[in-house]
Amino acid sequence: MTTIAFDQIKGFVFDLDGVITDTSLYHTKAWRQLAEKLGVTWTKTLEDGLKGISRMDSLEMILKAGNKENDYTQDEKVALATEKNTNYVNAIHQMTPANILPGIKAFLDDLRANGYLIALASASKNGPTVLKQLELTDYFPKIVDPATLSKGKPDPEIYVKGAEALDLDPTQCIGVEDAAAGIQAINGANETSIGIGDPDTLSAADIHFNDTSEMTLANIAKAMA
Repeated sequence: MTTIAFDQIKGFVFDLDGVITDTSLYHTKAWRQLAEKLGVTWTKTLEDGLKGISRMDSLEMILKAGNKENDYTQDEKVALATEKNTNYVNAIHQMTPANILPGIKAFLDDLRANGYLIALASASKNGPTVLKQLELTDYFPKIVDPATLSKGKPDPEIYVKGAEALDLDPTQCIGVEDAAAGIQAINGANETSIGIGDPDTLSAADIHFNDTSEMTLANIAKAMA
């Protein structure tokens, strides 16, 4: 658990899915389409396992679930992942600001009004597209490019880069996540972690909120007091 004081916090580093909006519905639909095409049985366990991990890792998990991990060359795997992404991108272009999760727009306004720096640390290469659809691009001048990462979550690299993008020490940042792998990444980067969602899954988070509407500066300050 972190011991830093709230008044030392200067920046916030956000995951995207499950924190700012819920694109998981679109991801799930696109992955399921691909799994069924490949003859892999879709299960809730498989669906949950894909949360918060990279595109290629997700594909490997699906192939493994169907004992097909050795059936494709690397080039074929890249093509399959690209096909999934095309279906996903077509779906997210239907998103609007109505898809922003409860309380998030007000929270971002509050952060900006109080001079906090803001960055996006999403494993999704489509982060900028989603922000544009939600009309939130201006709130995120700094976006970690997933293509620059050598390791995915739970490795802390993406959150370390998020702090670097804001020109802050990681201890001056709060990371916001909805997945256990993400919380592990934030903690590993030595940032204060906020977990949004199931308290058992996110038990390693420094601060916990049941949903996005509870995340306010006042509530964070109270939790860090």
